Amino acid sequence: MNTIQIAKKNVKMIAHRGLSGIEAENSNAAFVAAGNRSYFGIETDVHVTRDGKFIIHHDDSIKRMTGIDKILEETDAVELSLVRLYDRNHENRETEETRSDLSLPTLGEYISICKKYGKTAVLELKRRMTTESIAGIVEEIRRLGYLDHTIFISFSLMNMQDVRRMLPDQKIQYLVSAWDNDLLEVLKKDRLDLDIAGSQVTPELVKLLHDNGIEINCWTIDSPESAAKLVEMGVDYITSNILE
Repeated sequence: MNTIQIAKKNVKMIAHRGLSGIEAENSNAAFVAAGNRSYFGIETDVHVTRDGKFIIHHDDSIKRMTGIDKILEETDAVELSLVRLYDRNHENRETEETRSDLSLPTLGEYISICKKYGKTAVLELKRRMTTESIAGIVEEIRRLGYLDHTIFISFSLMNMQDVRRMLPDQKIQYLVSAWDNDLLEVLKKDRLDLDIAGSQVTPELVKLLHDNGIEINCWTIDSPESAAKLVEMGVDYITSNILE
């Protein structure tokens, strides 16, 4: 198994949920697989557990990836640490044994892997978090000495505004599904870059953003043909499960 190589020119490639086209998404195995390749960054998602710890996972529930119906925000971290993720592409998950290395990572594990392999951490804050939780995430990354190599992203504008208040010079990307002309002033006001569904990107949008000093990241692009068009448009980042 390997990635699909593309002519990316100056575009920075980001591994979506780690190298999730090969390893189980948002697992340490997926982060290491991305670390061993040419990716600029490794993207992942962080939740706050019931006891205030920071656990890596995409969905609010762990059921899709584990078969266990538990909500992350309603479960303590120690209980989540005993759970194993399904390996990728299992045909019959009820009878397959899970790999012992596929646990739910902590925020610290994810950042440590990014640091070891010299990859930018692209960290999505899931849901609307409390300001205290965001401060805790920032402090943990600061303790690990990796804030300078972290990009914060979120669909919650309030999350991003909290990060901006705490970290005036931090790289932050506002996640959106579609472009709205009102977004430009929002991005300029809070000094945010844009992380948008790649299908929504046009040459005119790229020019508008660049003319205003705003970078653009495109999610989630797995088609080489789609990626080639975005590269020609001059986007700054492409987030992908399998393209490298």
